[in-house]
Amino acid sequence: MRRPPAVEVVAIGDELILGDTIDTNGAWLGQRLGEEGIRVVRRAVVGDDEASIRIAISEALIRTGIVLCCGGLGPTPDDRTRPVVASIYGWPVEIDEAWVSIIRDRFAMRGMTMPLVNRQQAEVPRGAVLLPNEVGTAPGLILDRQGLGITVLLPGVPRELRWLVEHRVLPWLTPKLEQTRSAIHRRVVRTTGLAESAVAERIADVSTDLDPLTLAFLPVGIGIDLRLTSWGDIPDDEANRLLDAAEARIRERLGRHVYGSGRDDLAEVLGMRLRDRHWTVATAESCTGGLVAKRLTDAPGSSDYMLGGVTSYANEVKAAVLGVPETTLAQHGAVSERTVQAMLDGIVRLMHADCAIAITGVAGPGGGSADKPVGSVWIAARTPARNRQRQLSLFGSRAEIRDRAAQAALKLLLDMILTEEG
Repeated sequence: MRRPPAVEVVAIGDELILGDTIDTNGAWLGQRLGEEGIRVVRRAVVGDDEASIRIAISEALIRTGIVLCCGGLGPTPDDRTRPVVASIYGWPVEIDEAWVSIIRDRFAMRGMTMPLVNRQQAEVPRGAVLLPNEVGTAPGLILDRQGLGITVLLPGVPRELRWLVEHRVLPWLTPKLEQTRSAIHRRVVRTTGLAESAVAERIADVSTDLDPLTLAFLPVGIGIDLRLTSWGDIPDDEANRLLDAAEARIRERLGRHVYGSGRDDLAEVLGMRLRDRHWTVATAESCTGGLVAKRLTDAPGSSDYMLGGVTSYANEVKAAVLGVPETTLAQHGAVSERTVQAMLDGIVRLMHADCAIAITGVAGPGGGSADKPVGSVWIAARTPARNRQRQLSLFGSRAEIRDRAAQAALKLLLDMILTEEG
């Protein structure tokens, strides 16, 4: 069976090495090229020094013959990608005066004079294909030489890179690979509420019987994503049939721990259920600081169901705004079943909501005690027909505990609604 054409991606920039900037370009290229049946088999990140750039690109060309480079095409002295790659191909660098004029005109449209250093962005290795960039001043470049391979140079600015890939690179590259490429298909099944080991245990029989598909476990902090992949070596219809069957088996094993697929967000999935039933929701949050309300309102159209929320961080706010009895706070504490229930009652009474979520806990790193250590969280949820509370013992950093508490509370309400739907 044939394999899809392989390419490598080299991201260039000291800011990537130092961690000041995250390489989102490589992740996007892996996904987008895969959709076109082009497999990214290796990604490298190197600094702005010429030796590192030369070694990374030369070795990648030897392995696959096709390299996409991101970054190093700016106008400053540390932007060295163009001359280094030109030297690999043995081509001199020349100024493209037509592109200089385009850059100058773009500065003029903003009432500015083009700095002289921007001429550097019009340097083009002799024999390279210039890819006009309509959303930036650095053009893309393609160097293609028999016996050496193809190197595509792209700016590191994500918006510019993506525009050039869609409008310039793919129209040039895909016809050259037409005889060997076949789409890479993937499915992502999203789960929450189970540790990675527990997920693996429940689907052990599925994961050992997937050939030619592959399965990857992707912890995402608030759950485990399961990625099924067909690598382009079987026909599309057969790939989709196998993916359908594998996804169905995984969903059967994991039940309601599966909340969506692809890029589904739990809050959006919950929002769709609320909208379908014409129900409203409100939130009362302490340790999560409004995170549940934020996630619910991140979804477009959330005004159809989200009424509002109260961030009752201080006990005084719990008592004055939500009506939590001071005797409850004094006798049971802010982190308790009684308090979270009173918060839930209070937000429903305040907002007149059909459904509600309440959270209180110790997110850390301080504030814990022997009986209520860091990670102790109470969540509660209500629908028109029922009311539930759960005690959680969460782990991780302050941010991770807050994220996991919010996720668990959203899932609790979703499960309650699904139970009522039967």
